[in-house]
Amino acid sequence: MVLKVFDGHSDIFTDVTIKRSAGDKDIIKKYHLDRLKKGGVQASILGIWIDPPYTDQDPTSRMLQIMGYVAEEIEDLKEYGGIVYSYDDFSKLKDQNKLAILIGMEGISGFKDNANFINAMYKFGVRHAMLTWNEENEFATGVLSPNKNRGLTKLGVEVVNRMESLGMIVDVSHANEKTFWDIYENTTKPFIASHSNAYSVCNAARNLKDDQIKAIGERGGVIGMNAWPDFIDKDKPSAEKLADHIDYIANLIGIDHIGFGFDFCDFLESSTTSSFEESGTVLTPGLEDASRIPNLLDILSKRGYKDCDLEKIAYKNMERIIKEIVK
Repeated sequence: MVLKVFDGHSDIFTDVTIKRSAGDKDIIKKYHLDRLKKGGVQASILGIWIDPPYTDQDPTSRMLQIMGYVAEEIEDLKEYGGIVYSYDDFSKLKDQNKLAILIGMEGISGFKDNANFINAMYKFGVRHAMLTWNEENEFATGVLSPNKNRGLTKLGVEVVNRMESLGMIVDVSHANEKTFWDIYENTTKPFIASHSNAYSVCNAARNLKDDQIKAIGERGGVIGMNAWPDFIDKDKPSAEKLADHIDYIANLIGIDHIGFGFDFCDFLESSTTSSFEESGTVLTPGLEDASRIPNLLDILSKRGYKDCDLEKIAYKNMERIIKEIVK
């Protein structure tokens, strides 16, 4: 039996944008749906991400372009999926066995200095956001910024406050440590790290230190396990070694705070990924794409995780976040 899976982070909207801009359409159905079904993925956060080289070249124009293609794609996916605007939508899509899609933001550099644009994004359908993708912007500071003492700005605090009042999920993946702790201090609801692993297992800058992991657990949040090879192991990443991250976090804060955020990039061209690849590959052996997710669940089962634990990690923990926040 293939377990139901909630993937807390996907860049499929980037593929949608690239292919639609070349004249193609119905991208998710034609290029992704089969792999998602094989992997058991029935819900996912699909991010609006300002991809290289647009990161430094008018991110606002790229953000608006992506939104236009996403709006077109939404019209094509009604047969097999739908957009989650509330937990009721999520429940209905689950009952219909359709793909539940939350529109997310992987960084808000496209907002420039306009904090209240988060309200416009909410009206568009966005229910999740990271404030930065690695970079330093008007709102927050990403992990690649050399300025370790810079975190959330005054505008950034305004954005996370607006997000909480609207019913949007705050995500700390890609934030530097100061931004992480500023978010912790300026929020009250559970927040997530949608696609981050354990720093103690693999000391990549994008992974979480033990005190950060504990803070997410204490707040009732969830950490999505990332299949990107550089964040699993510097030498020989594998599905088994991603299971080591799960073991570590489970021992630290329990399985109620672990989910999936695979960040699969098998469908992206190297022109998009080369600026942040370190190992020279985007594929982790055993977890090359969404269809391979059952491999990881089999590994966890063999390590002694009970069916009820696997259901929490694969789906229910992320579902709880939706129920608590996205009203």
